[in-house]
Amino acid sequence: MTLYIVATPIGNLDDITLRAINTLKSVDLIAAEDTRHSGLLLQHLGIKAKLFALHDHNEQEKSHLLIEKLKVGLSIALISDAGTPLINDPGYHLVKACRDNNIQVVPIPGACAAIAALSVAGLPSDKFSYEGFLPAKSKARQDSLAKLIDEPRTMIFYESTHRLLDTLQDMQTVFGANKRVVLAKELTKTWETIVSFTISELIAWLNEDTNRQKGEFVLIVEGHVKTDNDIDQKAINTLKLLQKELPLKKAAAITAEIYGLKKNQLYQIGLDAEQ
Repeated sequence: MTLYIVATPIGNLDDITLRAINTLKSVDLIAAEDTRHSGLLLQHLGIKAKLFALHDHNEQEKSHLLIEKLKVGLSIALISDAGTPLINDPGYHLVKACRDNNIQVVPIPGACAAIAALSVAGLPSDKFSYEGFLPAKSKARQDSLAKLIDEPRTMIFYESTHRLLDTLQDMQTVFGANKRVVLAKELTKTWETIVSFTISELIAWLNEDTNRQKGEFVLIVEGHVKTDNDIDQKAINTLKLLQKELPLKKAAAITAEIYGLKKNQLYQIGLDAEQ
């Protein structure tokens, strides 16, 4: 009565782990995002197993069927088309249902495009924010990016061939042309490419050769780096509130004491706001 979350290769088939192979051989049923695609992998590994289709369009409906099979003692492996299930792939509803029904869920770790790209990006990796795919429409995409302007952690995005340039253009609009970004293309595959540029430089590089725009992409974007001139928005809001009741000089001094800032800098912000 166990659900195994099994990571599969993201390109290079040698990246399957021995534990993953043994697990897939031993379970009673394999739930797969695309049974035809996964069937090829299993054939390559010499594994004969019963497959069950579980994808974005049927997961909520079909999860209860798998729960019933688990309850009667069957063991099930969940795999996605590539990489670690649930990371921008189906599985959340099934895992949650297992947890709700006290069914054991065991991870069988392995390949993950986001982590693979982060490990070679050369950007801070001690703290990072996984953002997955951005919205398809430009307005919604820019709105999502705007919420990340002050994000200090390295950010990880997935993007597809047909939206890559549009997404980078929106990133340039929101983050600025000089934001550092690492593009990881076709990881572990024959045409694997990893490059590091500013956003404007990356757009130019991609436009030099349209073949560079084809493939599956991970974008690793540097987080916001605060400078001495940055003032927290909370401090500015406090200054504005105090200005309504107090002279600017006094309001700046109190705000500086609360937030540990330089009162002269706050005083200048107050003056600029009055103009």
